[in-house]
Amino acid sequence: MSIAMIWIIVGVLLILSELLATSIVAVFLGIGAIVVGILLQLGWIESATMQYLIFGVVSLALLLLARGHFKRWFTGYVADKGEQPSRLKDDIGNRVIVLADFQQGAGRVVLNGVQWDARSSEPLKAGEVAWVIANEGIHLIVSAQQPV
Repeated sequence: MSIAMIWIIVGVLLILSELLATSIVAVFLGIGAIVVGILLQLGWIESATMQYLIFGVVSLALLLLARGHFKRWFTGYVADKGEQPSRLKDDIGNRVIVLADFQQGAGRVVLNGVQWDARSSEPLKAGEVAWVIANEGIHLIVSAQQPV
């Protein structure tokens, strides 16, 4: 296997690794490696010093000049917290059905057809009705008494 093919394979692997590490850096290193591989294949460069120099210059230039554009393309538009208020507060006061007995204050409930992990200071049993009193991330806080 030629050195040019090794550079190209490493470049492709770096670009594919970006699927796991979404920092949008490996893509530019991969493009730099592919450029060096192509230039080697065409016979335009031969020395190891030139290979590393071109790899570094191309990777660094792309990283500095294009990373911002790529990052916006890959991450898309992210709304500010003030633009779209959280809808989790809408669930407070809703009725839920207890799916599993609460053990040490934790159990499972169904809210609007979706199962949720829930917490309660009361001993709730499967099949009972409870009410959402708060939401802490992905956990609902429920109570046997309906909130006022």
